[in-house]
Amino acid sequence: MTNTGSNGALRLWVVRSVAACLLLVVSVMTVGAQELIPAAYTPAPHGVNFVSVSGLFNRGDLAFDPTGPIDEAKADIVASSFTYARTLNLFNRSATATVILPYLVGDLQGLFRGEPAAVNRSGTGDLVMRLGVNLLGGRAMSPREFAAYNPKTMVGVSLMVKAPTGQYDPSRLINIGTNRWGFKPEIGFVHVMGSWAIDAYIGAWLYTTNSNFYGGVSRKQDPIYSSQVHLRYLFRRGLWAALDANYWYGGEATINDVGGDDLQNNSRVGFTVSWQVWKQHNLRFAISRGAFTRIGGDFNSFGLAYGYTWLGKP
Repeated sequence: MTNTGSNGALRLWVVRSVAACLLLVVSVMTVGAQELIPAAYTPAPHGVNFVSVSGLFNRGDLAFDPTGPIDEAKADIVASSFTYARTLNLFNRSATATVILPYLVGDLQGLFRGEPAAVNRSGTGDLVMRLGVNLLGGRAMSPREFAAYNPKTMVGVSLMVKAPTGQYDPSRLINIGTNRWGFKPEIGFVHVMGSWAIDAYIGAWLYTTNSNFYGGVSRKQDPIYSSQVHLRYLFRRGLWAALDANYWYGGEATINDVGGDDLQNNSRVGFTVSWQVWKQHNLRFAISRGAFTRIGGDFNSFGLAYGYTWLGKP
């Protein structure tokens, strides 16, 4: 009886400990290069399951190619998502597989060829899949091994894939789906110093060609190179906060092999709080705003996510 109770308490402790990290990894990956995700490469024991629902409200300006037909654009966009994630033992390394189904609602206003115009869009976005693996400082661990784990320096890699499953109509200039595949390889570094931790990631979004863009033309886009830095502080078990910043560059597009002036050179700053409210239940709050934006969304954003974690069979 004593051993059974001890194992039950250990399982509950592990679930509570990893819930916050998993919630951060999977709840805000629907915004492309603008993502701010602290604790994305913090390892967890294999066999942990996680589901979440999240909402991210964005309000601000949209900066398009100055030579294009859209000007003075503003938007209110709500990006919600349902997520499932599971931790794995992948070749004796800690790994996490994630699937995200987003749903977006947006109201956009601006000038189209000099005339006032407004559009409303709602529907499913492109399906997001991610596989992350810890290469250094993140060996595969059982729940009991993880309970004694004392992280210091960790290095991980990941691959994120966006499938062209979102709502798309080539007769519309503004769509929810992108009608193309996207791939983001990334490397992440984590260093823990007592209650403090620093996360740093470097990656790049690579895109296939959208051969059925607005009006039936072909649209290609150069890679978007991105970086993130996060400074986290652990107040107590289950409660921590992070200061977030990122920078991304690139993404120039060509339409039927004709280029435009749409180089992205943007940055965001933000603040995140993760709170273990009760047992396996977790809440995440996040706010961010554009530090500078050349092309793209210069948004003020507020996000809220709820997650539930449970320990299954390894």
